[in-house]
Amino acid sequence: MRENLWQPSVVIKTQKVFSLSSLGFCKKHGGLNREEPLPIETQRRQEDVVMAMSCLTRALRSLTLSQHAVLSPQAASRLELGALATQCRGFLTSASLEQNKTFWKQREKYTIRPIGKKKTGGRDSSGRVRTHGIGGGHKQRYRWVDFQRLRFEPGKEAQTFEEKVVEVRYDPCRSADIALVAGGNRKRWIVATENMQAGDVIKTSGAIGRMAVLANEGDAHPLGALPVGTLVNNLEIQPGKGSEYIRAAGTSGVLLRKVNGTAIVQLPSKQQVQVLETCMVTVGRVSNIDHNKEIIGKAGRNRWFGVRPSSGLWQRKGGWAGRKIKPLPAMKSYINLPSFTAK
Repeated sequence: MRENLWQPSVVIKTQKVFSLSSLGFCKKHGGLNREEPLPIETQRRQEDVVMAMSCLTRALRSLTLSQHAVLSPQAASRLELGALATQCRGFLTSASLEQNKTFWKQREKYTIRPIGKKKTGGRDSSGRVRTHGIGGGHKQRYRWVDFQRLRFEPGKEAQTFEEKVVEVRYDPCRSADIALVAGGNRKRWIVATENMQAGDVIKTSGAIGRMAVLANEGDAHPLGALPVGTLVNNLEIQPGKGSEYIRAAGTSGVLLRKVNGTAIVQLPSKQQVQVLETCMVTVGRVSNIDHNKEIIGKAGRNRWFGVRPSSGLWQRKGGWAGRKIKPLPAMKSYINLPSFTAK
C-alpha cells in the first residue's frame, strides 16, 4: 500500500509548481496526510505570498498606459509576468479614484448646458464644517457664466463684436439674473443688467479712443473709453482675468476719475479702487434690483434655499451707541500686480 501511495514522480510531473510539503505530504507516515493541517511556517509563507501579490496588483492598477514606454525592457518583462500571474480581480486604489473624478472648474470646453452640482453642507475636503448655517435645500444646477466679456472668437481678434440676448432667466447659484447671448458661432451666459430683455443687441469693444464713447446699458468697454460719472458693474481688477467686483443683484459702481492711464472706481461699499484703464466693465446696474426687498415668509423657505436656522441669540442694534460719521476707507490700488494672460 505504501508503494502505491508513494508516487513522487507522478506528483512532480502533474503539479510542478507545488512542493510535496505544500500538498500535505508527510514523510513520517510515508504518504499523503489530508487530515493534519499545514505547519505554521508554511501558512505564514502563503500569507506573505498573497500580500505580495495584492501589493503588486495595486501597483499595476495605478500605472497608466503612457508609463509603459518609459519602462526598461527588463521591467516590462517583469510587468508582463506579474500581469499573467495575477488572474484574480485587483483592488481599487485611491489613485484610480482620483483619475476618474471630474470637476466642473477643470473643464476646458465651454458649455451652456446646466452642470450637475453636489451639496457640500459647509464642509471642506476633509469633512469638517468650515462654514456654519449651510445644509440641505433644493437641488441646484450650475450655469457656466462667462465673466470675461472681451473674449474674441478665433480669427476675429481686436474687433468690436455684437451679441443678441436670447433669454433672461433666474439663476439659483447667484442673486442676479443671467442672460443667454449669441453672436457669431457661439453662445454664452453673462450677468444680466437692470433693463436687459430678450432681443436686445449688446456691443463689446476693447478699443480706447480719443473721445469718450456714448455707451448703452449692457455694453462692455474699457474704463478708459467711458466718460466720468458712468454707472458700471462687473469690474475687472486685472485686464483679461474676468470681472470680480460689483456682481451682486442691484449693485453698481461709479467711475470717479481717470489719472495717467488708470481709473478710480467707487464700489457699492463706498470703497475706492484704482485699476488700469484697460480693465473691462459693463455699463449700467446689475439686474434684480428688488432682491433685498424679497420677503421670505416662513422659516421653511430658508431651508429650501439651503440656509439652516441660527441660534436665535441675534438682537437688532438700534444705532444709538457708536460713532455716527465714519471716515471713508483708504483707496486700494491694483496697478502693480503681475500680468495675467487670459486663456
